[in-house]
Amino acid sequence: MPDVMSSSRLIGVGVGPGDPELVTVKGVNALRAADVVVVPVMDTGERGRAEATVLHYVPQEKVVRVVFALNERSDHGRREAAWDAAGERVAQLLAAHTSVAFATIGDPNVYSTFTYLAHTIGELVPGVVVETVPGITAMQDLAARSGAVLTEGTEPLTLVPVTAGSAVLKDALNGPGTVVAYKFGRQAAEVAEVLRETGRLGDAVWGSALGLEAESIRPAAELDGAPLPYLSTLIAPARRDGTRGGKL
Repeated sequence: MPDVMSSSRLIGVGVGPGDPELVTVKGVNALRAADVVVVPVMDTGERGRAEATVLHYVPQEKVVRVVFALNERSDHGRREAAWDAAGERVAQLLAAHTSVAFATIGDPNVYSTFTYLAHTIGELVPGVVVETVPGITAMQDLAARSGAVLTEGTEPLTLVPVTAGSAVLKDALNGPGTVVAYKFGRQAAEVAEVLRETGRLGDAVWGSALGLEAESIRPAAELDGAPLPYLSTLIAPARRDGTRGGKL
């Protein structure tokens, strides 16, 4: 691997959940200032949300597509090989450029591909400076589009990836405050059942493809057990008595 000057920078830029208008000014500036912008793609090659959003702000020739095993959960060896190859490719870009941005949907510090890339690059490229630019998350976008209030007063907020299992979600729903579930589309039937069991179905709302043509936002009570898009988001608001400032 070629030597990389310590001034080389890898910047994880959150580009929001899909609506290109939800990229921050700082995020746009970071994308435009970088020498190249890396976007993650699956090995099937279709354009992902991050790439589609980035292309609203930077020209195609500045974008570098790097394959990540984004959908690989069962084959550990295949996933690790894909991560190693992706890390090597980004390390090569850092050897040739002073500033490399990596676009990630949502926020780079919330269940993001960038976390793993930064760890890999830290081992491959000693001295590289790693930075992040925060992005708007799917739960914020869904709350805004559905009118669901995430927190009031002293209420806690719990974020659960349903890929961890429905038992983890059930524990959260049995606790206080608002619960947000990510990546629950493939387990939609289990999620609906857990919401019923915990008495949290009535006020819950789910959404997918937020800000895109295929956007769908519906009450969770309408979940019929059919699988939903993988990147679906659920908000189960805290139990509230309807009084103003009741949780202060």
